[in-house]
Amino acid sequence: QVRLVESGGGLVQAGGSLRLSCTASGNIFIIGVMGWYRQAPEKKRELVATITHTGRTNYADSVKGRFTVSRDNVKRTVHLQMNSLKVEDTAVFYCWSNVINRDFRASDYWGQGTQVTVSS
Repeated sequence: QVRLVESGGGLVQAGGSLRLSCTASGNIFIIGVMGWYRQAPEKKRELVATITHTGRTNYADSVKGRFTVSRDNVKRTVHLQMNSLKVEDTAVFYCWSNVINRDFRASDYWGQGTQVTVSS
C-alpha cells in the first residue's frame, strides 16, 4: 500500500501565496508522475499540475505563470508553489501519484486533500 500525506493548505488573501507539499511512503519501487488536482464546490476534480520523474511539467491554463510544481525524488515529495492566488483558486487540493510498487505493479494513489481558501 502507498500513502500520500499532504500539508500546507490554509486561508490566504487574494494575491498571496501558499506552498503545498505531499510525501509518498509505503510499497514503492519507483514513482512515475506526481501532481496536484483540485475540486471546488459543485465542480468536477480538475488537473492543476503534474511533473514526471525527469522533471517535465504540465500545467492547467488557469494556473500557468502563477503556480510551480517541483519534486524531490529522493524524499519522494512533490510541492506546489502557488503565487498570485485568486478567489477562484479556492478548492480542495489533492496530491496524486502514479506508483510502481515492488511487485512491479503500477497504480494511482490520492492524498486525503487539503483545503485552500482564498479570500477577497
